[in-house]
Amino acid sequence: AEDYEYPPARTLPETPSWAVALVFAVMIIVSVLLEHALHKLGHWFHKRHKNALAEALEKIKAELMLVGFISLLLAVTQDPISGICISEKAASIMRPCSLPPGSVKSKYKDYYCAKGKVSLMSTGSLHQLHIFIFVLAVFHVTYSVIIMALSRLKMRTWKKWETETASLEYQFANDPARFRFTHQTSFVKRHLGLSSTPGIRWVVAFFRQFFRSVTKVDYLTLRAGFINAHLSHNSKFDFHKYIKRSMEDDFKVVVGISLPLWCVAILTLFLDIDGIGTLTWISFIPLVILLCVGTKLEMIIMEMALEIQDRASVIKGAPVVEPSNKFFWFHRPDWVLFFIHLTLFQNAFQMAHFVWTVATPGLKKCFHMHIGLSIMKVVLGLALQFLCSYITFPLYALVTQMGSNMKRSIFDEQTAKALTNWRNTAKEKKKVRDTDMLMAQMIGDATPSRGTSPMPSRGSSPVHLLHKGMGRSDDPQSAPTSPRTMEEARDMYPVVVAHPVHRLNPADRRRSVSSSALDADIPSADFSFSQG
Repeated sequence: AEDYEYPPARTLPETPSWAVALVFAVMIIVSVLLEHALHKLGHWFHKRHKNALAEALEKIKAELMLVGFISLLLAVTQDPISGICISEKAASIMRPCSLPPGSVKSKYKDYYCAKGKVSLMSTGSLHQLHIFIFVLAVFHVTYSVIIMALSRLKMRTWKKWETETASLEYQFANDPARFRFTHQTSFVKRHLGLSSTPGIRWVVAFFRQFFRSVTKVDYLTLRAGFINAHLSHNSKFDFHKYIKRSMEDDFKVVVGISLPLWCVAILTLFLDIDGIGTLTWISFIPLVILLCVGTKLEMIIMEMALEIQDRASVIKGAPVVEPSNKFFWFHRPDWVLFFIHLTLFQNAFQMAHFVWTVATPGLKKCFHMHIGLSIMKVVLGLALQFLCSYITFPLYALVTQMGSNMKRSIFDEQTAKALTNWRNTAKEKKKVRDTDMLMAQMIGDATPSRGTSPMPSRGSSPVHLLHKGMGRSDDPQSAPTSPRTMEEARDMYPVVVAHPVHRLNPADRRRSVSSSALDADIPSADFSFSQG
């Protein structure tokens, strides 16, 4: 079999027309069916108001288009690249395996180079690289869907905890007039004691991520801390629904392959050198990163419990944590998502590389000389995928809400868009008003020349838009994600009442213009959302 010679390839004119038409028709039909299925799925997401998932689907389409463009480039530049000749010495260094040249037969003919030189990449190796890039993209998308599905499955157990917050038993157990010792509360007892000993805390946090990573008392305490920090104390806020929307926003990030991740793939292929076992030891890097992330998330919960203990020995009502970015690495909660994204991509890379080398003739003897080690890496990758999907990512979705800033998904889609549009409109009107006042000062008339209103009207005020957003709620049975009452909305976004314009003396016009511009400034912090 090793001495088998492939027959010369037939050209297109030598191929029957029915064969050409048949293959072309099959490719067209499969492509149209795939495009139609993705379109139907996107329409279903929009119909269900799953805009975050719809955007994630668009990212998947963009990723497939990128892979298709890479395939087109490889197909078009295949002959020019294989025509680049390098010295045999340069071609003999940094090889992935020590097989002698020519030991693996190929049906592709190499480009003819002068004596002492070989092609930079043969036609066969370019084709194999082409297949690997496609397999990598498929595994990354598949793993992203798996992590979303298993995370939502894990979070279903939290739904009953959210429902209990509306019961009388929960209201009685968390009576705000009830005094208790801090160390006697369930949340503090769970995370202190032996867990508070320096050094041992990290060991406890490491093992806790595998067993009961999130308990009922953890969920309810973090929920109360979030509501106390960002909403009114008695707000009937559906925290579980908010976490689901926040996780869908994070899924848009996870499903894509960013430039840094492509650089990681390039670096891995570059370091794949015979003798150093790059693909073996690099398979443990995602596991180490994921375990560190899970340990850190558990440590954040412990640190918040320790902060409650240090704050007071007696508390009134339920223990309340104080969300802050100081608990996260470098005060950046979004770094946790980056590490999870990197872990997911590296795991998909390892599995794609295994499938590609096993399915491609001639590569198995190079990359799987120790088949037991290869099987161990596959089992490790599957266990890592389950750990990331069912434990770490749901834990991240909960604990990352303990940052200093609330995320944009605190509002439903209509309300968030309404607030953004109101802010943009107010800023535009402010610019026009400042220009008019400047022109009026220059021509000696303090009255705005264009007759623009000094402040946005009620129709464009944030309170009015919040009211409209709540009126369009798609889920009337669940608690709204915006302020419950108009009074709370006015407290968050006060409407400034317009005052009549008074004619000024020429000496006070310059001071009036500057003070008017200062008073009418729209604070950006009121409408800033965390993108993490």
